[in-house]
Amino acid sequence: MSDLAAKKKTKTKADTTKKAPENQEEVVEEVTEEVILEEEAEGEEPAEAEEKKDKKQEKIDELEDKVKRQLAEFDNYRKRTEKEKAGMFEAGAKSVIEKILPLIDNFERGLASVAPEDASNPHVEGMNMIYKQFMSELEKLEVKPIKAVGEEFNPDFHNAVMQVESDEYESGIVAQELLKGYTYRDTVIRHSMVSVVN
Repeated sequence: MSDLAAKKKTKTKADTTKKAPENQEEVVEEVTEEVILEEEAEGEEPAEAEEKKDKKQEKIDELEDKVKRQLAEFDNYRKRTEKEKAGMFEAGAKSVIEKILPLIDNFERGLASVAPEDASNPHVEGMNMIYKQFMSELEKLEVKPIKAVGEEFNPDFHNAVMQVESDEYESGIVAQELLKGYTYRDTVIRHSMVSVVN
């Protein structure tokens, strides 16, 4: 058996007993050692061995760069999907709150129409308790009524549907609230319908 065959056989046995490399530097060292051993066995010149070593290093650098790019792309994808998920949650919450607001309006109209002597009626008390619970839960969700009467008209929060004369308020002040408006986390869900002093 020739020296070259013996070296290859010894190398093959050694390869099977090696442990898996723990990091990238070990991989580079192993690849470099293998290239040098092969070149020595084949009787190549050191200049040729160095050129092959450089090519291997270029390939390793290229693969490393590719992995880094893929990790960065995945991180961007993860952030984008989290942002989209938060946006969908916000849109869903607003949609549900918009559907609940007419129920609140009906409770308020019903309670406003109750005569003072009927206030202690168990039916009226039950309605009042449900209304308070509704309002408490909306407050926990950061839904707040917009202040209107006595406030200066603000088109960002108020929707003026009529102008009125008033001795109580100055011009440009909201005199009456016709439909209560609400905000959700500082975003207007429904503008207050108001009458403004002209």
